[in-house]
Amino acid sequence: MFKHILVPVDGSTIAMQAARSAIRFAQAVKARLTVIHVIHVYPYAGFGEGFAEGLAEYLAAANAAAAEAIAGVRAEVEAAELPFESRIAESNTIWRGVVEAAESAGADLIVMGTHGRGKIDRLLLGSVTQRVLAHSPVPVMVVHGEG
Repeated sequence: MFKHILVPVDGSTIAMQAARSAIRFAQAVKARLTVIHVIHVYPYAGFGEGFAEGLAEYLAAANAAAAEAIAGVRAEVEAAELPFESRIAESNTIWRGVVEAAESAGADLIVMGTHGRGKIDRLLLGSVTQRVLAHSPVPVMVVHGEG
């Protein structure tokens, strides 16, 4: 049975619904959770002398958003009294960051929502969930949600 569940979060309602499903499932099978937020490191397209400054500002804001997304889940995991770890990772593709996190954490299941924050992002970048499903070395439980 599953012993270590990876839950990617992005601050969206659907990611939170997936996290809640993962918490309930982890309680039932007595698994531990790793909650991860993957920062997409290449959407910043600054140029010239201000590039390094702009990139630093982008990463600071992205790390703050990641911490906020994880904090929302942390309270619920702690209330459920489950073993818990959180991570913030950086990757040039979010799906690859999720797959690499599952491998490095030793997770044997990924639980994630059907899609993330924006419908436009899905059209432009493709479905993160679809790519995780295609490339994950472990099973992926997809939680359908409204939002």
